[in-house]
Amino acid sequence: MQIYPNRFEAELDKGLKPCYLLFGDEPQQKFSMIEAVREKARAQGFTERTVLVADSGFNWSQLIEATQSLSLFASQQIIELELPTGKPGTEGSQTLQSVAANLGNDILLLIHGPRIGKDVQKAKWFKVLDDTGIHSICYALEGNNLHTWIQQTMQKAGLNGDAACVRMIADMCEGNMLAAHQEIQKLSLVYAGQAITPEQVEAAIVDQSRFNVFQLVDVMLNGDRQRCIRMLYRLESEGIEPNILIWAFIREWQTLSQLHEVRSSGQPVQWMKFGIWKNRQGCYQSALNRLSAAHLVHIREALEQADFAFKQNTVERPYIKLAHLCMLFMGIELNGLTLMPDLH
Repeated sequence: MQIYPNRFEAELDKGLKPCYLLFGDEPQQKFSMIEAVREKARAQGFTERTVLVADSGFNWSQLIEATQSLSLFASQQIIELELPTGKPGTEGSQTLQSVAANLGNDILLLIHGPRIGKDVQKAKWFKVLDDTGIHSICYALEGNNLHTWIQQTMQKAGLNGDAACVRMIADMCEGNMLAAHQEIQKLSLVYAGQAITPEQVEAAIVDQSRFNVFQLVDVMLNGDRQRCIRMLYRLESEGIEPNILIWAFIREWQTLSQLHEVRSSGQPVQWMKFGIWKNRQGCYQSALNRLSAAHLVHIREALEQADFAFKQNTVERPYIKLAHLCMLFMGIELNGLTLMPDLH
């Protein structure tokens, strides 16, 4: 039976199932569900825990042995089996089908892994285990679903924040629910049981955001060339994936294009409509003052070419290309441009 992540704990409260199948590439939801199963199992006497990883050298007889033996100090056991590829293979499939019959009051099987497709969910081993238990697939949340999750996570942490606080956390941590959870936990250490303001959220997240993509974007929008290049070098040394920066640049181009359209129409800019807080409005004003419509068209074309090249893995020196893109946002012509040696 499938249960969505946001209803998983409520389902656990109804009682433990013999088997749980938890898959997906969104780590925060998956980890939360795994922890919830562990806690519920411990509370009900599953004091022995066996952890197995079914990698390429895994001997499936270990799983069979685990289901057939208990220590002298425990009468109930939780077995955690990680499938790194999401698929157990032929031998693993047969083994899982055979152990399904041994699951019950004394043995709880928790299987987890990365994102799986319909082919896996239709496999015989998956169906056999799902018939006796529960499966849940984790996907990164977006839009209203992400806002709802943030609000619920804040409430669990003892925080009371309005929609503006939720939106700020979502904007700063979009695509990274693990980071959002960490930010909320950090806020709860200081403001537990209190109503928090957007200014408090902003201050906490900014302190956490040093040398990350968001700070780079602000520096780029402000037009600080030398600092921008130094930060790019730092991000490269930390192993930040270039595609993350490309995503951020595309998002900023979209925002700047929308703001430029509003300003060109003679209407006042409603900053909050674009999710731009007061401390960042100056960055965008600086960028808009130096970038014309022609500049924005040029940036769009460069981003499209770069995005395609990165996806095709045809960029030999990604961070040099990223530096060029930053220069375009600063309104600097690339002809004859000499970059700082840090990036070479």
